[in-house]
Amino acid sequence: MNELHFGTAGIPTITNGNTFDGIKEVKKLNLGAMELEFVRSIHVSKEKAPLIRKSAEENEIILTCHAPYFINLNTSEAAKLKASKERILNSARISYLCNGYSVCFHPGYYLNEEKNKVYEKVKQQIKEIINTLKDEGNKIWIRPETTGKFTQFGDLDEAIKLSQEIEQVLPCVDFAHMHAKGGKYNTYEEFTSILEKIEKELGKEAIKNMHIHVSGIDYGLKGEKKHLNLKDSDLNYKDLVKAWKDFNIKGVVISESPNIEADALLLKDLYQKG
Repeated sequence: MNELHFGTAGIPTITNGNTFDGIKEVKKLNLGAMELEFVRSIHVSKEKAPLIRKSAEENEIILTCHAPYFINLNTSEAAKLKASKERILNSARISYLCNGYSVCFHPGYYLNEEKNKVYEKVKQQIKEIINTLKDEGNKIWIRPETTGKFTQFGDLDEAIKLSQEIEQVLPCVDFAHMHAKGGKYNTYEEFTSILEKIEKELGKEAIKNMHIHVSGIDYGLKGEKKHLNLKDSDLNYKDLVKAWKDFNIKGVVISESPNIEADALLLKDLYQKG
């Protein structure tokens, strides 16, 4: 990508309509991206996807996607594992038809198992997903998201390692989730250390193709509790934006705050003021 686009996690709150209305509203707000929220279900049909693609292209809006929450690539239950993989695959298929940029997902849970064993199992499942997508000619980015609870698989190191070992995979970096694990990652130096690590381990391509989530966050001993608006939280978003600016990152920043469009505009304004 050649710039950093700011957008909303789903249809703006001021819109009561459908995905098409959401795209138009994002354009009116002078934002550049919108995430298709498939978190409860994949609600876009194969027939509707090309129309969404046309609307997004006409309005110059980049689409990303959040796959359903009901995914665990570390489950020992065959039916649940198959369903988890299908949810990622179908999210990628519909998003690709919409000309989507990337699909993010929460990979699963440790379930009190050794981290390295969980990693190998998750890696194998994602490899199979990517092989299926390649066979179908689907080149969309697949993004394991950095998670916000200690029980969830998906810290930055794991997301980076998956990206190193599997083609077509890059991290979705959720800065709020990373902060929720113990209150770390909240200074300029810590934010830049994340970007430095991504650039060092994955190269310039990763820095120029970021998929980022940001919100305020309420957290406790177990990690993430709930999302908050940026100004109602302790997330040091001003220094976070400064780090993005100094590293000249490109890609998409999606606001997941309750006031999705207000915080997307807040971040964009801060970024442009420099």
